[in-house]
Amino acid sequence: MIILAIVASLAGIAVLCWLLFTLAVFALPFFAAMAVGGWAYATGAGIAGAILLAAIATAATFALFQLLLLVLRRNWLKLIVALAFAAPSTVAGYHATLGIVRLTMPSEPWQIIFAVVGAVAVGITAVTRLTMMTAPSEPARGRIPQAP
Repeated sequence: MIILAIVASLAGIAVLCWLLFTLAVFALPFFAAMAVGGWAYATGAGIAGAILLAAIATAATFALFQLLLLVLRRNWLKLIVALAFAAPSTVAGYHATLGIVRLTMPSEPWQIIFAVVGAVAVGITAVTRLTMMTAPSEPARGRIPQAP
């Protein structure tokens, strides 16, 4: 029974890590949704109004990101936008890794070291996934496109 609990705990941690890496791209839209939804609820919009405004804020944040990647021509500007968009993912990765590591490791300096490594891994994953969302670059001049 104890072995089953250990295996189930490891499987749960693996699922949470997979979920963290998969949803890291949406940390900033989620934060915007929570901020706008909380503000709307506090000002008297009710639950339905808060949910609606949170959904609009999420869509607007992600649409702004897509628009900036579409409009900006320089790659370094696109990278800055992607880094700004991935910064909340890095913070979330740090805290998620720290929470997991605190359950398994007694040494506080090593907890922080592993949390920083987890934050870097989540941040790199988020930036990579965000940069893959950019539009394909123009074909090189002088090349003739081939027919399908």
